[in-house]
Amino acid sequence: MNLAASAPFEGTARPLRRVFEDIAVGDEIGPLFKGPLTTAHLMRWSAAMENWHKIHYDLPFATGHDKLPGLLINGSLKQQFLAQLLKDWAGREGWLWKLRFQFRAMNLVGETLSVWGKVTALREAAEYGLVDLDLGIRNEAGLESTPGAAIVALPFRDGPAVPYPFMAPTG
Repeated sequence: MNLAASAPFEGTARPLRRVFEDIAVGDEIGPLFKGPLTTAHLMRWSAAMENWHKIHYDLPFATGHDKLPGLLINGSLKQQFLAQLLKDWAGREGWLWKLRFQFRAMNLVGETLSVWGKVTALREAAEYGLVDLDLGIRNEAGLESTPGAAIVALPFRDGPAVPYPFMAPTG
């Protein structure tokens, strides 16, 4: 799949406003597909991030010197994919509050990544709702390389957008 053809809401129309009351535990978000990732994608990302480690663009160095199986997809790029899935899902009035993840496996040039999320809990704060999610990144072979979790703040149906700048709930 082409990187530009990623569809975080595949098969559904994106709602104009995502609200807390429409979310249920067990809801899945995504997948957001990225790839197949090429050396050009990694080189552009490396340039933007000023990360010039050769494991992302120099195949003889990566495989010969560092004994890696190929060119590695940048960890910061995978981090951005997770944030993109969550921000796209939260919409203009929601807010990605917390994001944590671990890099547990390598992803290589040529792979197509699937970024996914699943609602695990719902909580109400005074001005908005909080949605807890498990999330991660898998390659086409099903290898989970980047498991994590997040908290997203969503507006109530009859309430205002989540405040900007975002203020964490008290208590």
